[in-house]
Amino acid sequence: MKAHVANLINSVILTGFGLWGYLGSETPSKTALIPVVFGIVLLFLYKGVKKEDKIAAHIAVLLTLLILGGLVKPLTAAVGREDDMAIMRVTVMLLTTVVALGAFIKSFVDVRRARKLAAQA
Repeated sequence: MKAHVANLINSVILTGFGLWGYLGSETPSKTALIPVVFGIVLLFLYKGVKKEDKIAAHIAVLLTLLILGGLVKPLTAAVGREDDMAIMRVTVMLLTTVVALGAFIKSFVDVRRARKLAAQA
């Protein structure tokens, strides 16, 4: 999967599932909106990532890594509450974030290999 596609899917999932968690809660917490904010920022970075802009791609990777770490606590809290729906939402967000991070890493490796091959030619 291309990095820009993985970033787009991840940003939509973070935004949608984050809003679902916030709006669907009987006692919504503003911290539930953190994935929404990250999702919107990643969505704004989509065009730069698609054009292979190094700065946009590196910012997107950093934010993706941060959200990956930030989703661990909500998952443990959902497991502690035995809230199956919250566990599913956070798990899906975690999975799309891991896939996006993997796509970014693969993209960076491919660019480095292409540069190395071009330098040898």
